[in-house]
Amino acid sequence: MSVDIAKSLTELEKLGASLYGRDFLLTWEKSDAELKSVFIIAELLKELHAGNIPLDMFRTGLAVSNFRDNSTRTRFSFASACNLLGLAVQDLDEGKSQIAHGETVRETANMISFLTEAVGIRDDMFIGKGHTYMKEVAEALDDGYKNGVLNQRPAVVNLQCDLDHPTQTMADMLFIKNHFGGFEKLKGRKIAMTWAYSPSYGKPLSVPQGVIALMTRYGMNVELAYPEGYDLLPETIKVAGDNAKKSGGSFKVSNSMETAFRDADIVYPKSWAPYRVMERRTQLLEKADTAGLKELEKECLAQNAGHMDWICDEKKMALTKNGEGLYLHCLPADIKDVSCKNGEVAAGVFEKYRIGTYKEAGYKPFVIAAMITACTKKNPAKVIGELFKAGRKRVL
Repeated sequence: MSVDIAKSLTELEKLGASLYGRDFLLTWEKSDAELKSVFIIAELLKELHAGNIPLDMFRTGLAVSNFRDNSTRTRFSFASACNLLGLAVQDLDEGKSQIAHGETVRETANMISFLTEAVGIRDDMFIGKGHTYMKEVAEALDDGYKNGVLNQRPAVVNLQCDLDHPTQTMADMLFIKNHFGGFEKLKGRKIAMTWAYSPSYGKPLSVPQGVIALMTRYGMNVELAYPEGYDLLPETIKVAGDNAKKSGGSFKVSNSMETAFRDADIVYPKSWAPYRVMERRTQLLEKADTAGLKELEKECLAQNAGHMDWICDEKKMALTKNGEGLYLHCLPADIKDVSCKNGEVAAGVFEKYRIGTYKEAGYKPFVIAAMITACTKKNPAKVIGELFKAGRKRVL
């Protein structure tokens, strides 16, 4: 869908939602208007970038990238988003910093932020730790700004924690919205967020948790399906249920991939580890219990192997609405006979939807840039409008 720039700027201005001076950590902490403002900004930035218009709203400044887990899409999306806005990106390598010598979170947060406008953090592997760490960084920045240590208070952006993956799920939502022709076209549509087999263990829960928490806000009928024992965190299940009641949609939990796929407009088959396993893993990592971790991995891989039939193949896709349900994935997918012997999705299914999943991922840099813009600019519509009216070209 093309974006009417003038209309979108007017809508953003009238919306009156302000995230200025705040962070973006969990979607369910934000109001509908605040989420809508980020979506509008993201689509404006994407449209203007496609129109060769520069969006360097920061003349100077740093964006700190703190990845405590491996990443491809999100790491490069954060870097490109910050560069788009005119910020230089600096990775925080904790092993090469004074953190290795016992420097506190409070001190590190301030020392990296003297000329910093945004801090992006991924901390997704430790249940009860990732979101807590992000809040600790945010509190340290509040303290530094309040006491005159920092000239500006950087915005903290959640690039995936143990609870949520907002940059991913909001990119998913923009792809869905444009595929079906608008947010108003989503009410009543069914989305199946299901577990799928993977030959690895320990994958975070934040994507399925983020999906069920966000999609239920738009009147969609969300069905979460997983084998017995692969539960998500109870608090996120509650968020999804509450959101569905408010939006007029529905939220259901089942233990059947086939039931979830039946008549689904959208399917999102993705592997994750049971939250009880992730709790045990966190405890073993804290104790540096190598033997215990190896035993846990062996146990979990054996458990996964009992559910190889949880695969998104042509037979299951035929159960979707008119046999043409939309396939989504946060990537990288475990593709049967391509990236692994057995995995989340059949090669033929993935290839059919491959370009779509790439486009889905392509919204993420603009979502991240929109979050930074919304959290650091008092009037994003005015800032973006002035860049549009300037008539400059990004590439001559």
